Amino acid sequence: MKHRIILAIAMMAMVFVACENGKKGDMTPDQRFDGYRDRFIEDLWRLEPVWASMVGYHAYDSVLPVPGPERTDEQLRFCLSHLDSLATFKEEELGRSQQMDLRMMRDHLKATIWGIQTFKEHDWNPSVFNVANALDAVINSTHAPLEERLTTLRGRLRSVKQFYASARTMVKDPTREHTELAIQQSRGTLDLIGPWLTDTIVSCALTDSVKKLISTDLDSARKGIEGYISFLENDWLPKLQTKARSPRIGKALFAEKFSHDINSVHHAQEVFEMAIAAKTDLHQRMDSLTRQLWPKHMGKMAMPADSLKAIRMLIDTLSHVHAQPDSFLQAIERQIPELNRFVTEKDLLTLDPDKPLVVREEPAFMSGVSVASISAPGPYDKDRETWYNVHPLTGMEPARAESYLREYNSYILQILNIHEAIPGHYAQLIYNNRAPSIIKAILGNGAMVEGWAVYTERMMLEAGYGNNSPELWLMYYKWNLRTVCNTILDHSVHVLNMNEEQALDLLMRQAFQQEAEARGKYRRAVLTQVQLSSYFTGFADIMQLRDEVRKAEGNAFSLKRFHEEFLSFGSAPVRHVSEIMLSGRSKKD
Repeated sequence: MKHRIILAIAMMAMVFVACENGKKGDMTPDQRFDGYRDRFIEDLWRLEPVWASMVGYHAYDSVLPVPGPERTDEQLRFCLSHLDSLATFKEEELGRSQQMDLRMMRDHLKATIWGIQTFKEHDWNPSVFNVANALDAVINSTHAPLEERLTTLRGRLRSVKQFYASARTMVKDPTREHTELAIQQSRGTLDLIGPWLTDTIVSCALTDSVKKLISTDLDSARKGIEGYISFLENDWLPKLQTKARSPRIGKALFAEKFSHDINSVHHAQEVFEMAIAAKTDLHQRMDSLTRQLWPKHMGKMAMPADSLKAIRMLIDTLSHVHAQPDSFLQAIERQIPELNRFVTEKDLLTLDPDKPLVVREEPAFMSGVSVASISAPGPYDKDRETWYNVHPLTGMEPARAESYLREYNSYILQILNIHEAIPGHYAQLIYNNRAPSIIKAILGNGAMVEGWAVYTERMMLEAGYGNNSPELWLMYYKWNLRTVCNTILDHSVHVLNMNEEQALDLLMRQAFQQEAEARGKYRRAVLTQVQLSSYFTGFADIMQLRDEVRKAEGNAFSLKRFHEEFLSFGSAPVRHVSEIMLSGRSKKD
């Protein structure tokens, strides 16, 4: 009897395998890949529940992974296993969308392995250990009623204390700069779960017993964060004042990180040299416009022989036209509808009027890096509002606020809003969520995202925004010079050991920035690596692709069609988009 049962099971297994093989045999390569991709995404969210919450996938909202060797081993196993699976697919047999997904998945897995095994940021950057996003993605989401979200939040709150206890063991050789950043941002996280959240719990419709449980977990989480701040302030910071690891990562790591993060056809050194050449070109253009505008704005004042000094004087005069600290946010709000109308009237891109954009004061836990940013809904949460985060100026010391306002004067503010909002980040991220596969949204390339925003600045002025005002063009060149100098600064700080005095000369004298902006940018360059190079690299790659498509299509070229085809690939690296778009055109020819 036992042998009969074993034989029956074996026969059933053979039939099952035969059926499965038959199914696979009937599937196209694209269908087989699509099925695998769906399994990959689910595996990814189980591994990265916080990331899942941030893009609107809330099945794992109660889970907060604890850092440590076990977590690292799990991440490595995931990457190696899926790289093996990807190797079973032949790229030439797949359609355009599937080809892009395969490339992006492979890039992500390789970059993750490099980050764990080579870059090892968790050793020296204490700010990577921060639960703010994990908590904020649940607290401020609108996917479920408040009471349900607060109940789910308990799972993450319960793990916060263990999270930071483990984080202490991971920090081995921190830089002073990243330790100070970690302290600043951790205090912002305390604000995120501060008294207002306690009041929210008290006033919600949950039972008193459940409220007490959540409040207990919340108190434990706060103590975990406070303990981490104390650990950094008392155990590390005093030692780091006299001897600390440099935040500069050096030439080899910079080049490798550039390759993984930027994913351009150009290598880091080549992009640095391109930026140097672009700076010279922009100086020449600005000199020409300064000579044209000098009599109008400077009257009979003699123009200095030093062209950089003359440009600076004219820019300083134009920069006095700006908003006030208490109306800066409102000035941004007023410009959004104007940009929307221009894009529609010029038929540059199809915009979605049903996707809300909310201008808000930047949350405290996001502070310390930039003056403005976009927080867009994830591909699972497409209907949620997009936040335009603006760094508050009202509490700033008056001289520092005035410096910021001159930097973001009435001309520059228009360029900033093009970049961050329409048709820049806000519009691109809406298209990102419409991509035919979610991979193109969740594994987006930063250089493409930033490059698109920089590209739209030039494109809008080329299309006639601002009525071809020479003043606006001059300020645009100043703004674009900032993009160029971001790359020069990024490379120079981490590869050439540029100090703050040299950085301020580059940013203030050669790029005409205000002191507050320049000092903030130097700090950002020290705290980050490669990201500042993404703007110029992505912009240059997109401009090159547009020129090549225009050349291939001749009189049939349509700017709107180019934009929408380009954005249809989500946030894929420009290098991959270019190869696929141009390959398609050569086949048509």
